[in-house]
Amino acid sequence: MKNKVKEALKKFSAMSLQSIIMTTFTILSIVVTLITGILLYMKFSSLYREKEVTTTEEMVEQARDQLENYLMSMRQISDTAYYNVVKETDFSLSSEDIHDKINLLYESNKNNLSNIAIYNEAGSLLMAEPIATQKEAPDVTSQGWFKDALSKVENIHFSTPHIQNLFDDGTKQYRWVISLSRAVEINYHGQTEKGVLLVDMNYDEISQMMTQLNKNESKYYYLSDKEGEIIFHPKYFQLENNLATENNQKIATYSEGSHNEYFNGKRRKVLLRDISYTGWKLVGVIPETTFLSDRFKVGLFIALYVVMMAMVLLGVNRLISLRITRPLKRLNTSVQAYESGENPQIYIGGSSEIRHLGKSIQDSYEENDSLMKEVIKEHNERRKNELDVLQSQINPHFLYNTLESITWMIEGKQNDKAVFMVTQLAKLFRISLSKGKTIISVRDEVQHAKSYMNIQKARYKEKITVVFNIEEDVYDYCMVKLVLQPILENSLNYGINDFDEDNEITITGKLHEGKIYLTVADNGMGISEEQLEFILTDSDKAQKLGSGVGLVNVDQRLKIFFGQEYGLHIESQLDEGTKVTIVVPALPFTKENQQIIEQGYHYGGGDVIERKDGTP
Repeated sequence: MKNKVKEALKKFSAMSLQSIIMTTFTILSIVVTLITGILLYMKFSSLYREKEVTTTEEMVEQARDQLENYLMSMRQISDTAYYNVVKETDFSLSSEDIHDKINLLYESNKNNLSNIAIYNEAGSLLMAEPIATQKEAPDVTSQGWFKDALSKVENIHFSTPHIQNLFDDGTKQYRWVISLSRAVEINYHGQTEKGVLLVDMNYDEISQMMTQLNKNESKYYYLSDKEGEIIFHPKYFQLENNLATENNQKIATYSEGSHNEYFNGKRRKVLLRDISYTGWKLVGVIPETTFLSDRFKVGLFIALYVVMMAMVLLGVNRLISLRITRPLKRLNTSVQAYESGENPQIYIGGSSEIRHLGKSIQDSYEENDSLMKEVIKEHNERRKNELDVLQSQINPHFLYNTLESITWMIEGKQNDKAVFMVTQLAKLFRISLSKGKTIISVRDEVQHAKSYMNIQKARYKEKITVVFNIEEDVYDYCMVKLVLQPILENSLNYGINDFDEDNEITITGKLHEGKIYLTVADNGMGISEEQLEFILTDSDKAQKLGSGVGLVNVDQRLKIFFGQEYGLHIESQLDEGTKVTIVVPALPFTKENQQIIEQGYHYGGGDVIERKDGTP
């Protein structure tokens, strides 16, 4: 790490005075801009968080006031029913007057009420409005609102939302209500008895208030009683079916105010307010994602600020450094153009340092071009010499065998066969010479192989069967000459059994997916796994194991002309035979392609021809 710092300082010290000033100014400007941006981001994020909390607190306060006003009006209805009707009426007399008063009170507030009912201490219905028919045998005394009213007679009790199941209005409808209940004194023949006054408020009113409050989806509000039982929640049905969770039981124990908590793996802020007269709790929940959204907005603003400052600084730096950097840019452009192959003159201008640098680069490129031409020339000469050596290893080996066969035919006075052999040998040498060309057509290469096998069949006295199965559309493509003959020779020398009468060699050719495949398959003795492993990679070891160097030479020649992805592929099993496949690109045989390949290019796939060293 220290070495890297020293190296960086050394490079910095080597810069020109203008570059040092410009670099220092840019770094300082960027540092100041980033620090300012970070401070602004922290400040604005804090302000946005405080604003979000303040806004939520105001919403909670407004909602609490609205709920308290509504609940106060419901309590006033209960007070009116009790003090103006129940306490002033003798229930032993006609109930018509009571019904009229209660009905008048109900009609005045029916938008907010479901029903008003009076029960005695035993749970018997004394009267109800607007529905006077009670369902059969409802167990009123077991319901929570009834128990609470009689156990705590000094208070008015508010229940959690529930379905009203006491009365039958003939419509089979089930209404959600919140029951307001209180203990009352009922006058009966001048005597007082305990009873319960029930005022069922429409739950829809509270639900609409809370629904309106929950329009902002980034945070939510809910209502619970003092025990934490849910009165309203935007996800009430999900909570009932265990599809969502809420920390309502614990939050009910919180004191009024704001609290930070960690719930379900996420941070959030909880605002709690108590509802007067009821013990209810209004809760506002701000998830941490709400603050993150605000931070994202702040981040965008700060990013815009940083970008604008950077643009201003870049403009100032450009004005300062333009005169200094213009000659360097022109020099760099000329160097890039030279590297891309356009070979222009290197720019020499500007200050003395830049002129000296341009001249040095120009001299260096000229020297490199001269050296490169010499290297290419030497490489081409060496490649030609390598090909000549490889081909000289193949031709004499075949020629000696052929001449020996012709000699014993003449000695045996088999003149017709000798003439045939000489004719086939002439064809062989015509194609082998090919006017000095190494690239010939597949047609000529196959003809060369046929002539070679015609000669060898005479040598083996018809003990071998040769089958040529070449597709017609393969003939007019390029091929390196003398590649089939060494493979056939290898099959004859190492694969065919002289004592076997059913020796067969099959030569096939096909065009597939832009490649030419020429295959020589025999049913001879096969090649062991040890030989197969080294037959194309180690010519010395292959020769010691009895495979010769012919296949190695053919594979190398194909790779030299067409690239490393082409060459020979060998498959073999002992006592089952050997199959050698030549794979080359499907390049149409034309004089142009023949010349291009022989001058040192190889086929690159499709219609592209590229040099073997990778240059265009």
